[in-house]
Amino acid sequence: MLRNNKSTVSIKFVFVVAFISFSLAALFFMLSEFLSRSINSLTLSFLFLALIILLGISSDIVGTSVAAAEEAPFHAKASKRVAGAREGVFLIRNADRVANIANDVVGDIAGTVSGALGIALVIKIISIWPDTNRFILNMIITAFIAAFTVGGKAYGKKIAISRANDVIFFVGRIIAVFSGITGIKLVKK
Repeated sequence: MLRNNKSTVSIKFVFVVAFISFSLAALFFMLSEFLSRSINSLTLSFLFLALIILLGISSDIVGTSVAAAEEAPFHAKASKRVAGAREGVFLIRNADRVANIANDVVGDIAGTVSGALGIALVIKIISIWPDTNRFILNMIITAFIAAFTVGGKAYGKKIAISRANDVIFFVGRIIAVFSGITGIKLVKK
């Protein structure tokens, strides 16, 4: 089945996404500031940084997968009332919006926050070991963040393209479970 290539993105959606981006960036910044100040352990700081990078990689996988997924297999599953299938159809039918939110909003904010966390780590390491060369340390941490982010996204794109339907079905199931727990319905039945 051929997909409709008409975009569902409106000016209203652009403003909503801009507002959500601003809000999420502010929230992630406050959370990272709080955690970097309250976490005294370098190990936990690095773990939090890794989680933010993984969030960016995961959102990139979802954004790429939704653009590559095929709708037909989800209809077959939905007719059998398989949890997550209707949600998968919804995601694919709104691929432009989902890809925008996943890749641009969540992915870019995760990248920005990981950079800020890298700077906080440099400051924390220098406060522990004052004789450390700030330039070299900053370069190494920035390079590691970039390498893990870009490398992870490159590998993630391989997964997203080759297993797009599986990824979207997994996300659909997560949405279905979330809807079941909270009562918030993304997809009308």
